[in-house]
Amino acid sequence: MVITLPSAAEVAATVPDPELPMLTLADLGVLAGVEQQGEAVTVWLTPTYSGCPAVAEMAADVDTRLRKVGYVDVSVRLRLDPPWSTDLITAEGRRKLAEAGIAPPAAEHGVLRLGPTRLAVDCPQCGSADTEELSRFGSTACKALWRCRACREPFERMKEI
Repeated sequence: MVITLPSAAEVAATVPDPELPMLTLADLGVLAGVEQQGEAVTVWLTPTYSGCPAVAEMAADVDTRLRKVGYVDVSVRLRLDPPWSTDLITAEGRRKLAEAGIAPPAAEHGVLRLGPTRLAVDCPQCGSADTEELSRFGSTACKALWRCRACREPFERMKEI
């Protein structure tokens, strides 16, 4: 009897991000590639930034998920070049962020904003563009804290990188 394993790439693409569990690593653009040679699998991850504290958990989750479906020879490695960018977040990922009450980053392709954000940011609760940044620092390094002036609700916004 021949056992057919699911595609390693398909399995790795289902692993949720530990800090943004509504997104998979593929949605977030952190899953940088999957190489499969026979029964050996190498998964490449590009963290949102090189010091991301969730990298070890991401790698362990990918390894565990692949071993659970039957892969034995699994290696998870980091790829820092090219660096991760918010441009890599998929349209589905942006939709899931908004549904979870986190304003997705603007799709500006290659724009890095180092100072205060001056873009109109729509409130993920009520849709108003009358919002303000309260703090550049949110619950994780890749998010900032914002507030809607219309509905008065605070929300997080994913920063552009």
